[in-house]
Parts: sequence; C-alpha cells; structure tokens
Amino acid sequence: MTIKPIPQDPKGPRAFYGRRAGKKLHKGQQALFETLLPDLTVDISRPVDPKVLFPEARCIHLEIGYGGGEHLARIAQENPDDGFIGCEVFTGGIGKLLETIDIEKISNVRLFPDDVIKLLAVMPDASVDCLYVLYPDPWPKPRHHKRRLIQFPVLEQFARVVKPGGTFRFATDIEDYANWTLAHVLRSEGFVWPMQAPGAWHAPYEGWQATRYEQRARRQGRMKSFYFEFSRAG
Repeated sequence: MTIKPIPQDPKGPRAFYGRRAGKKLHKGQQALFETLLPDLTVDISRPVDPKVLFPEARCIHLEIGYGGGEHLARIAQENPDDGFIGCEVFTGGIGKLLETIDIEKISNVRLFPDDVIKLLAVMPDASVDCLYVLYPDPWPKPRHHKRRLIQFPVLEQFARVVKPGGTFRFATDIEDYANWTLAHVLRSEGFVWPMQAPGAWHAPYEGWQATRYEQRARRQGRMKSFYFEFSRAG
C-alpha cells in the first residue's frame, strides 16, 4: 500500500465520536445500566492504575471503541488471568456488553463509558500490555478527518501507556483510514511496525473475533480488511 502525505492535525479539542445513543435500550439493558455498570465503571476522579483494578492480572488489555463487545468478551473469557478495560461511548454497545458480562459471568472486565482521552490522561506510564482499536469510525469526509481517533497527540498517549515491547492492534475495512493510520504511526516515535510480507496485513490476527462492524462491512460488500500490529518502541 502507498503511504500518502498527512494533513496537519488541527489544533484544539475535538470529539472522536458522533452520537452516543441509538435505539432505546430494552428493560434488561436499562436495569444493567443501573445495577451492573456502576460496579464495573472505572473511576477517573483519581489516577487509574490497572494493577490496582486487577491486582493478580498477568497482562492488562485496553480496547477502545469495543462496539457490541464481541471481541472484548471473547478474549476476556479466553484469558481469565488477564485484566481488561473497555472504553465505549455508544449506549447500545455498552448495553450489549453488559448483557454478555452478566450472562457469561465475566469477572475480569472493567468499563469506561466516556471519551477515552479522559481515561488515558489519568493512567500511569507503561501500564498496558496490549491496546486495541478495532474498526473505529472512519469519518470518511475530509472535513471530518480531524475527528478520527488516530492523531499524533493520541498516539503519544498510546505510546505513553503501553509498555515497551507491548502491542497496539488496529483493524479497519476502510483503505483510506488504514493508510492514514499507518502513515501516522510510522511518522511517530512511539511504535514500530515489524516487517511483513506484502499483503500480510489482510490476514486477521491469530484467534481473531470478528466484530459486528466487520460483519456489517462484509454484508455491504467490503470483503478486504487491514489488520496492523505495532510494537511499542523501547
């Protein structure tokens, strides 16, 4: 793939997400918002140390924009000795994951139902082993590119919280966003991209769990995705 020039990141605050609510939550989800979510929500009124949230955890994972939680729930179940933090602002997705956590009795997940920038700001350096951004909103119109999650200041925060040698995984079905992300990461100092054979980035990660956004892309005829795995430098 060809790396294209990057427009300069706009200055000033911006939201990386659009609407927070879609269809009305059903009664079961509403009840879980009132009963389960408060117990799982990460408190950012003070510094957030994942090792305090998960004292016995072998590794700490952070998924940003988990959608319906398909990927997060599966890897949490497959890795019961690890700790997982999921960040999502869309109420429908939060409700779906809460249902899964409740039904499957998943105990190693904590949630942050707000802008991830607020969470990153209170997390200590080198506190995350693996960070995931899977099928984020591509904001396809050029005038909206400033709202894409992958920006240089955000990558700086990713690099700060991910441990040296840790991993940042990114997936999208939008080639322009794949190009944008690769160009930004390669021009940053925090992560390196291990050399891959041409086209290898179209193969999913080992043990990949398709998200609902990937499934939607396939239904809409976008059959090719990009799966990048970057390593934290240092």
